[in-house]
Amino acid sequence: MRKTLIASAVAGTLSFPALVWAQTAPAPAAAPAAPAAAPAAAAPASPHTFTGNVGLFSQYVFRGLSQTNEDPAVQGGLDYSHSSGLYAGTWASNISWLKDSGLYNSSSMEWDFYGGFKGTFGSSDFTYDVGFLYYYYPGDVAPGFIKADTQELYGALGWKWLSAKYSYSIDDTFGVPNSDGSWYLDFSAAVPVADTGLTVNAHYGIQTFDGSTNGVSNDDAFSYDDWKLGVSYALPQSFTVGAFYTDTDAKRASYTINNKFIGDSQWVVFLQKTF
Repeated sequence: MRKTLIASAVAGTLSFPALVWAQTAPAPAAAPAAPAAAPAAAAPASPHTFTGNVGLFSQYVFRGLSQTNEDPAVQGGLDYSHSSGLYAGTWASNISWLKDSGLYNSSSMEWDFYGGFKGTFGSSDFTYDVGFLYYYYPGDVAPGFIKADTQELYGALGWKWLSAKYSYSIDDTFGVPNSDGSWYLDFSAAVPVADTGLTVNAHYGIQTFDGSTNGVSNDDAFSYDDWKLGVSYALPQSFTVGAFYTDTDAKRASYTINNKFIGDSQWVVFLQKTF
Protein backbone atom coordinates (compact mmCIF):
# COMPACT_ATOMS: atom_id res chain seq x y z
CA MET A 1 0.00 0.00 0.00
CA ARG A 2 1.72 3.12 -1.14
CA LYS A 3 1.49 6.45 0.66
CA THR A 4 2.50 9.79 -0.92
CA LEU A 5 3.84 12.49 1.34
CA ILE A 6 4.53 16.07 0.26
CA ALA A 7 7.54 17.44 2.13
CA SER A 8 6.94 20.54 4.24
CA ALA A 9 8.18 23.75 2.59
CA VAL A 10 11.02 25.42 4.39
CA ALA A 11 10.93 29.22 4.17
CA GLY A 12 14.13 31.26 3.96
CA THR A 13 14.60 34.55 5.79
CA LEU A 14 14.20 37.86 3.97
CA SER A 15 16.28 41.05 4.86
CA PHE A 16 14.79 44.57 4.73
CA PRO A 17 16.79 47.91 5.04
CA ALA A 18 16.04 50.37 7.88
CA LEU A 19 17.22 53.96 8.76
CA VAL A 20 19.21 52.86 11.76
CA TRP A 21 19.58 49.11 11.47
CA ALA A 22 18.56 46.14 9.26
CA GLN A 23 15.85 43.82 10.57
CA THR A 24 15.50 40.19 9.54
CA ALA A 25 11.91 39.24 8.75
CA PRO A 26 10.53 36.19 10.57
CA ALA A 27 10.36 32.91 8.61
CA PRO A 28 6.87 32.13 7.27
CA ALA A 29 4.91 29.26 8.79
CA ALA A 30 5.53 25.84 7.23
CA ALA A 31 2.94 24.75 4.69
CA PRO A 32 0.62 22.01 6.02
CA ALA A 33 1.47 18.46 4.87
CA ALA A 34 -0.89 16.97 2.34
CA PRO A 35 -3.06 14.19 3.73
CA ALA A 36 -1.84 10.64 3.10
CA ALA A 37 -3.47 8.91 0.17
CA ALA A 38 -6.32 6.62 1.18
CA PRO A 39 -5.39 2.91 0.94
CA ALA A 40 -6.73 1.13 -2.11
CA ALA A 41 -9.74 -1.00 -1.29
CA ALA A 42 -8.83 -4.70 -1.29
CA ALA A 43 -10.70 -6.74 -3.86
CA PRO A 44 -13.29 -8.94 -2.16
CA ALA A 45 -12.36 -12.61 -2.04
CA SER A 46 -14.23 -14.70 -4.56
CA PRO A 47 -16.83 -17.05 -3.05
CA HIS A 48 -16.06 -19.58 -5.80
CA THR A 49 -13.20 -22.09 -5.68
CA PHE A 50 -12.15 -24.55 -8.38
CA THR A 51 -9.66 -27.34 -7.73
CA GLY A 52 -8.51 -30.46 -9.52
CA ASN A 53 -6.45 -33.58 -9.04
CA VAL A 54 -4.79 -36.25 -11.14
CA GLY A 55 -2.98 -39.37 -9.97
CA LEU A 56 -1.22 -42.54 -11.03
CA PHE A 57 -1.97 -45.61 -8.85
CA SER A 58 -0.45 -49.09 -8.96
CA GLN A 59 -4.07 -50.30 -8.94
CA TYR A 60 -7.55 -48.98 -8.13
CA VAL A 61 -8.96 -50.36 -4.88
CA PHE A 62 -12.51 -49.34 -3.90
CA ARG A 63 -13.90 -50.38 -0.53
CA GLY A 64 -11.24 -53.07 -0.31
CA LEU A 65 -11.89 -54.57 -3.77
CA SER A 66 -9.52 -54.28 -6.73
CA GLN A 67 -11.31 -52.61 -9.64
CA THR A 68 -8.50 -53.07 -12.18
CA ASN A 69 -7.41 -56.70 -11.66
CA GLU A 70 -4.32 -55.32 -9.86
CA ASP A 71 -3.29 -53.33 -12.95
CA PRO A 72 -2.36 -49.60 -12.79
CA ALA A 73 -5.00 -46.88 -12.80
CA VAL A 74 -5.02 -43.25 -13.91
CA GLN A 75 -7.50 -41.16 -11.95
CA GLY A 76 -8.52 -37.52 -11.82
CA GLY A 77 -11.26 -35.13 -10.86
CA LEU A 78 -12.50 -31.54 -10.82
CA ASP A 79 -14.26 -29.84 -7.91
CA TYR A 80 -16.20 -26.63 -7.37
CA SER A 81 -17.02 -25.19 -3.95
CA HIS A 82 -18.87 -22.09 -2.77
CA SER A 83 -18.18 -20.17 0.42
CA SER A 84 -21.73 -21.02 1.56
CA GLY A 85 -20.73 -24.70 1.81
CA LEU A 86 -22.27 -25.91 -1.45
CA TYR A 87 -20.03 -28.05 -3.65
CA ALA A 88 -20.11 -30.26 -6.75
CA GLY A 89 -17.59 -32.33 -8.62
CA THR A 90 -16.74 -35.19 -10.92
CA TRP A 91 -14.07 -37.92 -10.82
CA ALA A 92 -13.08 -40.80 -13.11
CA SER A 93 -10.82 -43.86 -13.26
CA ASN A 94 -10.16 -46.77 -15.56
CA ILE A 95 -11.60 -50.12 -14.39
CA SER A 96 -11.77 -53.70 -15.65
CA TRP A 97 -13.93 -55.64 -13.15
CA LEU A 98 -17.20 -55.37 -15.08
CA LYS A 99 -15.76 -56.86 -18.27
CA ASP A 100 -13.53 -59.34 -16.39
CA SER A 101 -16.56 -60.71 -14.51
CA GLY A 102 -18.74 -60.96 -17.64
CA LEU A 103 -21.33 -58.48 -16.32
CA TYR A 104 -20.54 -56.16 -19.26
CA ASN A 105 -19.46 -57.03 -22.78
CA SER A 106 -17.39 -53.86 -22.75
CA SER A 107 -16.61 -51.43 -19.95
CA SER A 108 -13.39 -49.68 -19.00
CA MET A 109 -14.41 -46.61 -17.00
CA GLU A 110 -16.01 -45.46 -13.78
CA TRP A 111 -17.27 -41.86 -13.90
CA ASP A 112 -18.64 -40.32 -10.72
CA PHE A 113 -20.75 -37.19 -10.19
CA TYR A 114 -21.49 -35.72 -6.79
CA GLY A 115 -22.73 -32.64 -4.96
CA GLY A 116 -23.68 -31.59 -1.49
CA PHE A 117 -23.31 -29.17 1.37
CA LYS A 118 -20.69 -29.12 4.11
CA GLY A 119 -19.64 -26.88 6.96
CA THR A 120 -18.73 -26.66 10.63
CA PHE A 121 -20.80 -26.55 13.80
CA GLY A 122 -20.23 -22.97 14.91
CA SER A 123 -16.57 -22.24 15.60
CA SER A 124 -15.84 -25.79 16.76
CA ASP A 125 -13.64 -28.45 15.14
CA PHE A 126 -16.70 -30.56 14.33
CA THR A 127 -17.75 -30.75 10.69
CA TYR A 128 -20.65 -32.17 8.68
CA ASP A 129 -21.16 -33.15 5.05
CA VAL A 130 -24.35 -34.31 3.29
CA GLY A 131 -24.75 -35.07 -0.39
CA PHE A 132 -25.50 -37.31 -3.35
CA LEU A 133 -23.13 -39.44 -5.44
CA TYR A 134 -23.82 -41.14 -8.78
CA TYR A 135 -21.48 -43.91 -10.00
CA TYR A 136 -21.75 -44.16 -13.79
CA TYR A 137 -20.30 -47.15 -15.68
CA PRO A 138 -20.55 -46.60 -19.45
CA GLY A 139 -20.48 -49.73 -21.56
CA ASP A 140 -22.49 -52.59 -22.99
CA VAL A 141 -24.29 -54.71 -20.38
CA ALA A 142 -24.17 -58.46 -21.04
CA PRO A 143 -27.52 -60.24 -21.56
CA GLY A 144 -29.17 -61.34 -18.31
CA PHE A 145 -27.37 -58.77 -16.14
CA ILE A 146 -28.23 -55.27 -14.94
CA LYS A 147 -26.34 -52.00 -15.11
CA ALA A 148 -23.85 -51.37 -12.35
CA ASP A 149 -24.75 -47.65 -12.14
CA THR A 150 -25.41 -46.77 -8.49
CA GLN A 151 -26.92 -43.78 -6.69
CA GLU A 152 -26.02 -43.08 -3.07
CA LEU A 153 -27.08 -40.52 -0.49
CA TYR A 154 -24.45 -39.85 2.16
CA GLY A 155 -23.89 -38.03 5.42
CA ALA A 156 -20.64 -37.56 7.32
CA LEU A 157 -19.43 -36.16 10.62
CA GLY A 158 -15.86 -35.20 11.37
CA TRP A 159 -13.62 -33.91 14.13
CA LYS A 160 -10.14 -32.67 13.23
CA TRP A 161 -8.52 -35.78 11.70
CA LEU A 162 -11.37 -38.26 12.44
CA SER A 163 -14.46 -38.89 10.30
CA ALA A 164 -17.42 -41.24 9.95
CA LYS A 165 -19.51 -41.46 6.78
CA TYR A 166 -22.73 -43.35 6.03
CA SER A 167 -23.68 -44.02 2.39
CA TYR A 168 -27.13 -45.36 1.47
CA SER A 169 -27.97 -46.81 -1.95
CA ILE A 170 -31.32 -45.77 -3.43
CA ASP A 171 -31.24 -48.25 -6.32
CA ASP A 172 -29.58 -51.54 -7.27
CA THR A 173 -26.02 -51.46 -5.98
CA PHE A 174 -23.02 -52.08 -8.26
CA GLY A 175 -24.83 -54.64 -10.41
CA VAL A 176 -26.33 -56.71 -7.58
CA PRO A 177 -30.09 -57.24 -8.32
CA ASN A 178 -32.74 -56.13 -5.82
CA SER A 179 -30.12 -54.47 -3.63
CA ASP A 180 -31.56 -50.99 -3.09
CA GLY A 181 -31.25 -50.05 0.57
CA SER A 182 -27.70 -51.39 0.79
CA TRP A 183 -25.31 -49.22 2.78
CA TYR A 184 -21.66 -48.60 3.57
CA LEU A 185 -20.24 -47.22 6.83
CA ASP A 186 -16.75 -45.72 6.70
CA PHE A 187 -14.58 -44.84 9.72
CA SER A 188 -11.39 -42.98 8.76
CA ALA A 189 -8.47 -41.12 10.31
CA ALA A 190 -5.81 -38.94 8.69
CA VAL A 191 -3.27 -37.98 11.35
CA PRO A 192 -0.47 -35.52 10.43
CA VAL A 193 2.93 -36.28 11.97
CA ALA A 194 3.99 -32.91 13.44
CA ASP A 195 5.44 -30.73 10.64
CA THR A 196 7.14 -33.53 8.75
CA GLY A 197 4.72 -33.57 5.79
CA LEU A 198 3.82 -37.16 6.66
CA THR A 199 0.21 -38.23 7.27
CA VAL A 200 -0.80 -41.61 8.66
CA ASN A 201 -4.10 -42.89 7.23
CA ALA A 202 -6.34 -45.58 8.68
CA HIS A 203 -9.78 -46.83 7.63
CA TYR A 204 -12.39 -49.43 8.56
CA GLY A 205 -15.49 -50.02 6.43
CA ILE A 206 -18.67 -52.10 6.60
CA GLN A 207 -20.45 -52.93 3.32
CA THR A 208 -23.95 -54.42 3.70
CA PHE A 209 -26.18 -55.56 0.81
CA ASP A 210 -29.95 -55.69 1.12
CA GLY A 211 -32.46 -57.89 -0.73
CA SER A 212 -31.99 -61.27 -2.38
CA THR A 213 -31.12 -62.73 -5.79
CA ASN A 214 -32.75 -65.96 -6.99
CA GLY A 215 -33.75 -66.76 -3.42
CA VAL A 216 -30.24 -66.22 -2.05
CA SER A 217 -29.72 -63.43 0.49
CA ASN A 218 -27.54 -60.64 -0.92
CA ASP A 219 -26.34 -60.01 2.62
CA ASP A 220 -25.07 -63.56 2.98
CA ALA A 221 -23.42 -63.56 -0.43
CA PHE A 222 -21.95 -60.07 -0.80
CA SER A 223 -21.67 -58.22 2.54
CA TYR A 224 -18.17 -57.80 3.99
CA ASP A 225 -15.85 -55.56 6.05
CA ASP A 226 -12.65 -53.94 4.79
CA TRP A 227 -9.73 -52.10 6.38
CA LYS A 228 -6.78 -50.02 5.26
CA LEU A 229 -3.57 -48.59 6.73
CA GLY A 230 -1.16 -46.31 4.93
CA VAL A 231 1.01 -43.21 4.84
CA SER A 232 1.29 -40.22 2.50
CA TYR A 233 3.95 -37.54 2.12
CA ALA A 234 3.46 -34.00 0.81
CA LEU A 235 5.98 -33.01 -1.88
CA PRO A 236 6.68 -29.59 -3.44
CA GLN A 237 4.43 -28.28 -6.20
CA SER A 238 1.31 -29.84 -4.61
CA PHE A 239 2.42 -33.43 -5.28
CA THR A 240 1.67 -36.24 -2.83
CA VAL A 241 3.24 -39.69 -2.77
CA GLY A 242 1.95 -42.55 -0.66
CA ALA A 243 1.29 -46.22 -0.09
CA PHE A 244 -1.32 -48.25 1.76
CA TYR A 245 -2.18 -51.83 2.64
CA THR A 246 -5.78 -53.05 2.34
CA ASP A 247 -7.66 -56.25 3.13
CA THR A 248 -11.22 -57.62 3.50
CA ASP A 249 -13.17 -60.55 4.89
CA ALA A 250 -15.25 -60.83 1.68
CA LYS A 251 -16.37 -64.28 0.53
CA ARG A 252 -14.08 -65.71 -2.12
CA ALA A 253 -16.97 -67.38 -3.95
CA SER A 254 -18.64 -64.00 -4.50
CA TYR A 255 -15.57 -61.91 -5.29
CA THR A 256 -13.36 -64.17 -7.39
CA ILE A 257 -12.98 -62.97 -10.99
CA ASN A 258 -10.92 -64.90 -13.55
CA ASN A 259 -9.62 -67.10 -10.73
CA LYS A 260 -8.39 -64.05 -8.80
CA PHE A 261 -9.86 -62.98 -5.46
CA ILE A 262 -10.30 -59.20 -5.77
CA GLY A 263 -10.84 -58.76 -2.01
CA ASP A 264 -7.49 -60.25 -1.05
CA SER A 265 -4.82 -58.37 0.92
CA GLN A 266 -2.89 -56.06 -1.37
CA TRP A 267 -0.64 -53.01 -1.55
CA VAL A 268 -1.18 -49.77 -3.47
CA VAL A 269 1.39 -47.04 -4.17
CA PHE A 270 0.51 -43.74 -5.80
CA LEU A 271 1.64 -40.30 -6.95
CA GLN A 272 -0.96 -37.53 -7.05
CA LYS A 273 -1.03 -33.82 -7.86
CA THR A 274 -3.63 -31.24 -6.89
CA PHE A 275 -4.09 -27.91 -8.61
